Amino acid sequence: MDFETIIGLEVHVQLSTKTKIFCSCATSFGENANTNVCPTCLGLPGALPVLNKEALKKAILFGNAINAQINQDSIFARKNYFYPDLPKAYQISQFERPIVGKGSINIEVGDTNKTINITRAHLEEDAGKNIHQDNYSQVDLNRACTPLLEIVSEPDMRSSNEAIAYLKKLHSIVRFIEISDANMQEGSFRCDANVSIRPKGDSNFYTRVEIKNLNSFKFIQKAIDYEVERQIQAWEDGVYKSEIVQETRLFDTQKGTTRSMRNKEESADYRYFSDPDLLRVHIPQDLLDSCKNLPELPDEKLNRFVNELNIKKDDAKILISSLEMARFFEDMLSFGASIKNSSSWLLVELLGKLKGEVNLNNCGITSLGLATLVKRIDEGKISGKSAKEILDAMLESKNNDVDHFIKSLGLEQVNDDGAIIKVVDEVINANSDKVEEYKNGKEKLLGFFVGQVLKNLKGVNPAKVNEILKEKLK
Repeated sequence: MDFETIIGLEVHVQLSTKTKIFCSCATSFGENANTNVCPTCLGLPGALPVLNKEALKKAILFGNAINAQINQDSIFARKNYFYPDLPKAYQISQFERPIVGKGSINIEVGDTNKTINITRAHLEEDAGKNIHQDNYSQVDLNRACTPLLEIVSEPDMRSSNEAIAYLKKLHSIVRFIEISDANMQEGSFRCDANVSIRPKGDSNFYTRVEIKNLNSFKFIQKAIDYEVERQIQAWEDGVYKSEIVQETRLFDTQKGTTRSMRNKEESADYRYFSDPDLLRVHIPQDLLDSCKNLPELPDEKLNRFVNELNIKKDDAKILISSLEMARFFEDMLSFGASIKNSSSWLLVELLGKLKGEVNLNNCGITSLGLATLVKRIDEGKISGKSAKEILDAMLESKNNDVDHFIKSLGLEQVNDDGAIIKVVDEVINANSDKVEEYKNGKEKLLGFFVGQVLKNLKGVNPAKVNEILKEKLK
């Protein structure tokens, strides 16, 4: 029997505000445990929450980026459940009227374009963090009350490839509109995957399983693929109804398997009700209007790179794959480097040398440094071969002074017409027979003449040699 996979994703994005969503504690990552806390985020009696306007603004920006309905009036609710890192025993979230309503994004998988619908995106507070060691556990509440935007998709994805394409597009959008650093290692961008299967041609929805707290594209794909296979195997073995139950599962990254964590609650189990400590939210029209001016989105930048800068689409996709990459490339152009060489030297030469933990952010090469290197190639001051030698020296020393390396390594090309003409004349006079052959139509001999000049004149600009030789051989 052939099966169809049904995937819906709930993505949690930590918003990059300086303070928490309902209090003035800092949201900075990596502080000593339980130092960024106060009576409000600890849920102490008498402490009252106050909504962070910046978090509200970032939610609206996201809504506009996915062409979603923005609810000018919305409500915060209490979502009741007990967990050690949730000090109030409830989470302030949204249920009936979220800030962001229905929207959509387009994804591309291979040659296929597809629209993934988004049900809602609501604001809520994050929980703390449990730290398990040996025979005891500790709770760090620094993260408690950090503003989260939970983005809930429709079950529109039919493969793990589509799920990853959707997540990468979402990750790109929140980075480009600068509402989150979306650092997956720090938990700023993580997701829960709801996975189910059904026989192909069947329109019914069957039992879905939630895989909780995934924060790596690689592991998300592996978790979904494993869960699909587990459910198909259960169906084929005739034990689907007994083994596949609505539950929350965790993905074991070491074993590559999912395991049961707890039974999955329904919305009624959370006993939602309007938070009595928070007024209904009414977004002023001027705030709504101010959020309509979005930065250039990934798809818009891709189209501009392809249609206006004439960059190959595959290269343009890499250039817009992260905000840092796109900014690096555009900075190079602003410094006067040519489009073609900027793209080539960034994507092929520089990225090709970055291995392991070394990346564009920590390699030591600045956009100005690489742009200067490209400009010296554009100007004919150095050859491409010499530029590679200089780039190696720049990476090793983390020194971006291109002209220093040109001088210290003795790599400046000879562009003196007089010196080149002198050697060209000597080569032509010494090879009169080949000159006659060239004039009689054997134009491939031009390469021979160029090679002879380069052999006799080290460090010369080949393009200049080509130009002078063609003129002389007429």
